[in-house]
Amino acid sequence: MTTIRQRIRAAAVGVILTASTLTACSGGGGSSTNGTIEYWLWDSAQQPGYQKCADAFHQENPDLKIHISQYGWDTYWSKLTAGFIADTAPDVFTDHLSKFAQFVDLKVLRPLDDLAPTADIQDSDYQEGLAELWKGQDGKRYGAPKDWDTIAIFYDKAVLKAAGVDPSELQNLSWNPTDGGSFEKLVAHLTVDVNGKRGDEPGFDKEHVKMHGLSAEGSGGGGWGQTQWSAFAGSAGWQATDKNPWGTKFNLDQPSLQDTLSWYFGLVNKGYMPSYAEIGGTNSVGTDKQIQSGTAAMGLSGSWMISTFTKLTDAKGKKLDIGLAPTPIGPSGKRASMFNGLADSVTTLSKQPENAAKWVKFLSGEQCQNIIGQSGVVFPARPAGTDLAINYNKTERKLDVTPFTQQVKDKTTFLFPVTTNAADITALMAPRLDAVYIGSSPVSSLTKLNNQLDKLFEVAS
Repeated sequence: MTTIRQRIRAAAVGVILTASTLTACSGGGGSSTNGTIEYWLWDSAQQPGYQKCADAFHQENPDLKIHISQYGWDTYWSKLTAGFIADTAPDVFTDHLSKFAQFVDLKVLRPLDDLAPTADIQDSDYQEGLAELWKGQDGKRYGAPKDWDTIAIFYDKAVLKAAGVDPSELQNLSWNPTDGGSFEKLVAHLTVDVNGKRGDEPGFDKEHVKMHGLSAEGSGGGGWGQTQWSAFAGSAGWQATDKNPWGTKFNLDQPSLQDTLSWYFGLVNKGYMPSYAEIGGTNSVGTDKQIQSGTAAMGLSGSWMISTFTKLTDAKGKKLDIGLAPTPIGPSGKRASMFNGLADSVTTLSKQPENAAKWVKFLSGEQCQNIIGQSGVVFPARPAGTDLAINYNKTERKLDVTPFTQQVKDKTTFLFPVTTNAADITALMAPRLDAVYIGSSPVSSLTKLNNQLDKLFEVAS
């Protein structure tokens, strides 16, 4: 029988583990048996809220303490994978849908149904569809919902005013892959070259752009275009797999996607969106930094970025006035947004699984979810917590977050693709989408990629 170490080494979970990585990981974190539960997360903005949850949990359980470790996204997953190999993985960690299926396959997550504190988690306690995402093909639950997210447009109100654009115009934008619709017209108008010419004016110099109308966050090959092209593809009626979750056939060869991407990446050639090189390639500068620096007027991003955008300042330290707008209506006649969510999982390496499950139950419970909602950083998985986050943004930030929440109410969201072989899929998709963004490969090359993805499952079967 193979061990956890052998399975992880064989799959590598999409990362290359060097000796130095393992050395760095073996010295910290990890499960314990002394009543201290090790908990990992990657979002520094959420850490203060979860520390409040940890303090409240300790008050209810004086014999248990929570030690929180926070790492940046890339470091987080490298350390976690290395931790599974070196027996230093935490008791509980924040899980992501792009990772969890493979962790289930590798048997490094404990089914929450088998642990007494979490055996009675009810799907109906959370936003519709969230809890079901964290069940494996065996029907068992491997994550307790903590929050959810959608996509919307962030923009600098001052930039719109200077362009003579009323923010209300952004509420009913539409797009199509032929001419881009009213959305592309706005993007063109907001684009300004070094001579002050706008993208919709004669004499516009697309080779020397000072401010692009639309930001870019890379090619989207590492996350199904979540903050790049997913909202456009979704509103064109496209879905990534034959079924979700646990699809085994892919749809990257469909015209609805390839036409969408031809239009989307074509914005670069028009000067309306920054090139691959301009945003720093794979280590892309995010939409928030592009808007802050004045190199982009607006851009798509996720609800988890609200607190970041509302803290942006200009070069003189003056706070930017940020607005929100919904994703544009597509050829389907509807707007769309990817619907994603995070959860907390218990590792099989935890030496105190029942205590770990008790913490997970608290994290997904009403008290902690309300604490997180009151911080306004994310939308908690429970509806009551979501309402608190909405109210915080309205009263404290003077920000209407309806562009994020309305799509959930209108049921115009679609789920983040959950499949096995996730690491292999990312390894194949990322460079191919990068090549399309750069312009070194045509969009039609995704048909070959689609065949490769399908074969992953043919081999597995």
